[in-house]
Amino acid sequence: MRHWIVAAGLAAGLGGATLISAAQAAEPITLKEMGSFHVGGKLVEISGKPVKEVALTPGGVPAKIDPNGTYQTGQMYVQYFIPQDQHGAYPLLMWHGGGLTGVTYETTPDGREGWLNYFLHRGWAVYNSDAVERGRAGWSQYPDIYKSEPVFLTNANPWERFRIGDGAGSFSADPAKRKLLPGSQFPAEAYDQFFKQNVPRWTTNNEATLGAYSAEIEKVCPCVIMVHSQAGEFGFEMAQKHPDLVKALIAVEPAAVPKVQAPDKLANTPVLMIYGDYIEGDKRWPTMRQRGTDFAQAIRDAGGTVDVVNLPEKGIKGNSHMIMMDKNSDQVAGLIQEWLADKKLYK
Repeated sequence: MRHWIVAAGLAAGLGGATLISAAQAAEPITLKEMGSFHVGGKLVEISGKPVKEVALTPGGVPAKIDPNGTYQTGQMYVQYFIPQDQHGAYPLLMWHGGGLTGVTYETTPDGREGWLNYFLHRGWAVYNSDAVERGRAGWSQYPDIYKSEPVFLTNANPWERFRIGDGAGSFSADPAKRKLLPGSQFPAEAYDQFFKQNVPRWTTNNEATLGAYSAEIEKVCPCVIMVHSQAGEFGFEMAQKHPDLVKALIAVEPAAVPKVQAPDKLANTPVLMIYGDYIEGDKRWPTMRQRGTDFAQAIRDAGGTVDVVNLPEKGIKGNSHMIMMDKNSDQVAGLIQEWLADKKLYK
């Protein structure tokens, strides 16, 4: 188990702008500060609902609950970690994908340190969030506030859709009978642990989500933003809206790009796009990757810098959609770290 030290004046230097060694990475993380906050959202009025008597605990005395009144909605939750020795030129914001939370970047399902710790070890101030409607951000009534019902996933869905299992029908309730893609780096033995991270998601809350991410940027940035999957669209939207504050964007398998594209806004924002393995054999991902690479070319045509990395072409093979959880996740994180250093964002 990794030990955490939260204190001032207990620094252990990283030795300039070079990448730190495995031995150094194993040292305790020394934090100058850590904390959390909620940001964004608005107040909404609900009226016309009947007053109810509700027993709030089994066998308890019923209390009168009047659902009419003012509610808070649309906020997001952010937890931050500031290392004693900072070497990232700007804070690193981590945004998760659909049906997930900030746990995406924390401990991997099989118990290894996640990317949150990886980048903390290297001196990055990290802001990890639960987006609107997810985790500690909370969610709101529907259809009174949210205009659609939530989407829930079966156990089989991520196994088959996140390029972990070998296609439709590859999942079984019996772990011994599950069919993994050949050479997969996903920790399949910990899949059931991964699935416990799944949370409901809505398909009609993009406006609120963008509003909260914008509020986080205005509070924390200038910064570097790392996005995954669904958050790809949000990251590109926010980089276009705040080109002066978003100093770089790392898109890990972005599932979508903005509907309204302003590539000229990204001319001064270096972008890294990363895609994993098994894409050619998937029904959806070739199209999603093509949309991403088309937008990348539009940014280049507008004078910007975009590096698109298909991991198998770099000899990094077996990656699922959950790249930051795969057994070779540190190798991919190292590629990101080197890219950030190359862009002069690491000191």
